[in-house]
Amino acid sequence: MIEFHDVCKRYATGQEALNKVSFTVEEQEIVFLTGHSGAGKSTLMKLIMLMEKPTSGQVMIGGRNLGRLGKSHIPYHRRQVGVVFQNHQLLFDRTVFDNVALPLQICGIHHREVARRVRASLDKVGLLNKETAYPVSLSGGEQQRVGIARAVVNKPPLLLADEPTGNLDPELSAEIMELFRQFSEVGVTVMIASHDVELIKRMHRRVLTLEGGQLIHDGVVW
Repeated sequence: MIEFHDVCKRYATGQEALNKVSFTVEEQEIVFLTGHSGAGKSTLMKLIMLMEKPTSGQVMIGGRNLGRLGKSHIPYHRRQVGVVFQNHQLLFDRTVFDNVALPLQICGIHHREVARRVRASLDKVGLLNKETAYPVSLSGGEQQRVGIARAVVNKPPLLLADEPTGNLDPELSAEIMELFRQFSEVGVTVMIASHDVELIKRMHRRVLTLEGGQLIHDGVVW
């Protein structure tokens, strides 16, 4: 699903964000991405989202070389990648239903299909009874689940989560991780960027560790 082959990323300032990073993530795999601030995690995710392009090397997603995609194909590629943010990035003047529906409405999906998909996504995250509520009335954990529902409403094969449990207590963090596990079981590949070492240890999943733009560890952390 995700392949990085000797990927380097240097910015115009001379900063080297990634240096010859290579790894492969299989379909349906859950993998953690970790490292100190500035290690290169955000850059790596931006490359997957085609918000940045590598200076050298190849980034392959689902067998497609992202470096060869034309501008007209970028929106389609991004619809194949769901993104969950730490701060939710919800629109507080819109209902839960409208927040989750937004990606579908942008794509011009018929309103009946929008309603069906939104309610299916909210059901998956246990918030079907909150569709008419506004985000301000929800707890932090519920807001994060709305963000997850929005990320998967397009049924993307790949889900990126950037510090999805950073503001949650251990119990709520475990609930979010369980959702990701359920998504992987139905075919979704999940990459989670996290600083939470204890959470990573509890999950017993593969971990990619970056330091100074280099991949220094690839394996399970105990």
